[in-house]
Amino acid sequence: MDKFTTLTGVAAPLPLVNVDTDMIIPKQFLKTVQRTGLSKGLFYEMRFDEAGKPKEGFVLDQPAYRDASILVAGENFGCGSSREHAPWALLDAGIRCVIAPSFADIFYNNCFKNGILPIVLPQEQVDLLMDDAERGANAVVSVDLEKQEITGPDGGKIRFEIDAFRKHCLLNGLDDIGLTMEKADAITAFEESRSGSQPWL
Repeated sequence: MDKFTTLTGVAAPLPLVNVDTDMIIPKQFLKTVQRTGLSKGLFYEMRFDEAGKPKEGFVLDQPAYRDASILVAGENFGCGSSREHAPWALLDAGIRCVIAPSFADIFYNNCFKNGILPIVLPQEQVDLLMDDAERGANAVVSVDLEKQEITGPDGGKIRFEIDAFRKHCLLNGLDDIGLTMEKADAITAFEESRSGSQPWL
């Protein structure tokens, strides 16, 4: 998993509440266990009609936001089913940070496991960032995880809270496998010891 330290990029506004995981990545794209290539299905039903032709106006398809790496969204983002493909699709599209007033628990946890930083802020602060994000290509926002600080286009700063353990994992690029591998020496020592004392296992 890639480390998350400081992210500076264009913030895209998505002022919708209750964006569920089926909206983020519809069910027809869940046939793969690969984490790449899913960006083509990201917000598919908002971006394409029933014939598969592009709709006009979706924020991430607009030239100013095609390289967005931050998403500013409404409350209860990521609700619905527990599909891990949702953060995979966001990550595959280059989104490394989602800012919202609240998240569904499972989606929130899955973000951390996949290198995405979900930031919970009060509605009034999300509204300020949403306003910043409406500036198009000028909506450049910086997120400093170490300092737990967001810097807006005009230099204004907003602090955010994050669990210390999750912060440690993101800063060091540690997913569940990475956390296990930190204890590789102890695991090897235990296996060698058990092999000697219980060779029949």
